[in-house]
Amino acid sequence: MIWQDILKIRATSPLIHNITNYVVMNTTANALLAIGASPVMAHAIEEVEEMAGLAQALVINIGTLSSPWIEAMLNAGKEAHRRKIPIVLDPVGCGATQFRTRTVQKLIDEIHPTVIRGNASEIKSLIDSGQGTKGVDSMHHPDEVFNDARSLSLSVDCVVSISGPVDLIVQGDEVVRIENGHPMMTKVTGMGCTSSAITAAFLAINNSPIQAAAHAMAVMGIAGEFAARQSIGPGSFQVNFLDFLYCMNEAEIMQNLKMRCMSPDKLNFLQS
Repeated sequence: MIWQDILKIRATSPLIHNITNYVVMNTTANALLAIGASPVMAHAIEEVEEMAGLAQALVINIGTLSSPWIEAMLNAGKEAHRRKIPIVLDPVGCGATQFRTRTVQKLIDEIHPTVIRGNASEIKSLIDSGQGTKGVDSMHHPDEVFNDARSLSLSVDCVVSISGPVDLIVQGDEVVRIENGHPMMTKVTGMGCTSSAITAAFLAINNSPIQAAAHAMAVMGIAGEFAARQSIGPGSFQVNFLDFLYCMNEAEIMQNLKMRCMSPDKLNFLQS
């Protein structure tokens, strides 16, 4: 299934509209191109609704917030929702400041995201407003915030994708656990934001949000493993990561995939 999704992305080159932060624009655009999608970075209030209507998926990333960008995010998100275009919301640094947390809550209420993808502390802050983050870094492990992710998924009616040493993708009682990845990924800025962009590419061609989110995180993790094996540090890692997204094949994915779909009666280890 993952390989079939990749083939669809490569064959159709879906347009992914990104309203994202200054830090990662180049990184996420290149990652989308490498996997076969077509990125556009457009955040001007004057054009975001029109652009959102042309895209096959929308990414809203709050990494470098400003009031005009928030208005653009709301306008684009409402238009995408009206047209039933999938939306990925990345709550970068949510919990670090009241401004960020309030903004994300407003976005959730008004644009109805298909997938919320963030690190464990960002996800926890959406349920427990008293929980902070260390800037944009997580202070929690994904397993610690499973109950929060499940509550968020049920209340918002969306998929919650939590990245970390282990990735958890949650939709109500459905949970996918992915154990791919490499510690070097934490030494390169924008890898989480890239996960959100790649998630949007999979959402554009897969009608199952939980499948799309899981496939995206699996590909990210496997690409991180391959890149780390060939890299001496974060600089070469970035190049090798993009190269793997471009060159990956079905055998490499299937031989290295560490993904488990958990049924509700096997979730006790996450809830303890």
